[in-house]
Amino acid sequence: MAVLALGLGTNLGNRLGNLRQAARAIEEDIGPILRASEVFETEPWGVTDQPHFLNACLCLDIDGESDPEALLAPLKAIERRMGRKETIRWGARLIDIDILLIGDRIYESPALRIPHLHLSERSFVLTPLIQILPGWNHPLTGKSLEEMSEALKDEPSPLRIGPF
Repeated sequence: MAVLALGLGTNLGNRLGNLRQAARAIEEDIGPILRASEVFETEPWGVTDQPHFLNACLCLDIDGESDPEALLAPLKAIERRMGRKETIRWGARLIDIDILLIGDRIYESPALRIPHLHLSERSFVLTPLIQILPGWNHPLTGKSLEEMSEALKDEPSPLRIGPF
């Protein structure tokens, strides 16, 4: 078994409701959620002229040999079912579900990179991920989540909203 960590984000509509709806769909389509972070409000990343996001992270146990792209397909299907429309990269969205990591696995294809390419650059991912996977080390850099987060200390910190 391996830990699958997912990052969820939303900045349109009922943001907390969107996160909860996505989590229910993930449990139905992928499997039981082992741990969920608190919910954080964060400033937009990439494209900054848009509403603030709510972000959270989830952990599930999966078969360590699972095909990462076979995991990606149902997650993208959940986004579409919830009404996500493709727009500009890093633009406003009803829901975004990213595969952040699968244990210590390294994977790269045109469609997917694991660990997530921007994992170490995003406090809105690192802050909730630390809550549910303290002590995890990046398999390529050897840095812990905490070390990556400390390197972003000059970035705006996510605002803790509360329980998922």
